[in-house]
Amino acid sequence: MTTTVAELNSLPDDDFRLQLREFFESAYPDELRHQLRRFRWSEIRDWTQTLHQKGWIAPNWPLEYGGMGLDASKLVIFMEEQERAGVGRAPDMGVVNVGPLLIKFGSTEQKQFYLPKILSFEHIWCQGYSEPNTGSDLASVQTRAVLEGDEFIVNGQKIWTTLAQDATHMFALVRTDPNVKKQAGISFLLIDLRVAGVTICPIRNLAGHEEFCQVFLDDVRVPRGNLVGEINQGWTLAKALLGFERIFTGSPKRCQYVLGRLELTARQRGLFNDQGFVDRFAQVSADVADLSAAYRRYVEVIKQGGTLGTEVSMLKIWATETLQRIADLMFESSGEYSSIPGDHDMGGEKVDLVSPFFTARWVTIGAGSSEIQRNLIARNVLALPSH
Repeated sequence: MTTTVAELNSLPDDDFRLQLREFFESAYPDELRHQLRRFRWSEIRDWTQTLHQKGWIAPNWPLEYGGMGLDASKLVIFMEEQERAGVGRAPDMGVVNVGPLLIKFGSTEQKQFYLPKILSFEHIWCQGYSEPNTGSDLASVQTRAVLEGDEFIVNGQKIWTTLAQDATHMFALVRTDPNVKKQAGISFLLIDLRVAGVTICPIRNLAGHEEFCQVFLDDVRVPRGNLVGEINQGWTLAKALLGFERIFTGSPKRCQYVLGRLELTARQRGLFNDQGFVDRFAQVSADVADLSAAYRRYVEVIKQGGTLGTEVSMLKIWATETLQRIADLMFESSGEYSSIPGDHDMGGEKVDLVSPFFTARWVTIGAGSSEIQRNLIARNVLALPSH
């Protein structure tokens, strides 16, 4: 008998976890498990539609908007079970970012128009935050939006835009008032990427994947009705999206998975007879254990309905820099395999020894660089002077 979304949400947490685990283990394609890169839409479309048909596409949305209506505790369980099964991320910024923002801040017309199309993936969204020469300092965005009648005329560039080549829409921070302090003159716009004036240029990374893009906006006309919230209040909306991103990027699951691949490779190559390797392996193992303990502490805050403060930035730093150390050790320990991309047989299991190294290069930059995160902690948690 099929369990409805409402019935699933009413289950005790342990029973809820069991149902999720059984579904993800049986329904998710094995060839897509535990990928370290983001999937293109053509690769993950079928799985996304499976979740949509099941009513599981938006676990954090309220029931009345087509979501699962999960409370904080069950939302964490949903994330944990997806990660445990190695479920890859779809181009889900519409579900994860735009939908919740519109539910909280959007107009009635925006909710009615956009939310159903986000759930069905008729609209696929990307994030227009970073720009050339601004890096992680989002408040320094220079893309201009000038209001002319009922339209904004948008000019500027966005870069490191994840999977923009598959997106139909972009949510963007734009400067609508250059004459006030930088945080105060920013607005939050929804931009249709299929209109005149939009040029999308994929960027090929070290691993050979075109995961990021540069987006050029030349006299792009955006209806005033695509402004979310009030004009010049976009910084408040942007900050509302950051807490969930930090807990997501701070998950220990990726580190745990790559550490397991490293251990498998090391045993196959006899590296545990080398005391130097054993010492380094013990250190990264301890780092992952500490990360897991810290992550559980922040998860408990969410489960109890609390709000994550700036200190959660520590998780993002810890997770990404730990992943780099593990990937570096794997790369160094792979011998002749380290120069050959793709899967290699390690005791009957296939292990990709090169991709973790490439992936780990950029993770300390995405979602706010480690330098920016440290500055946030220094200023807002430790109250250190800025000069």
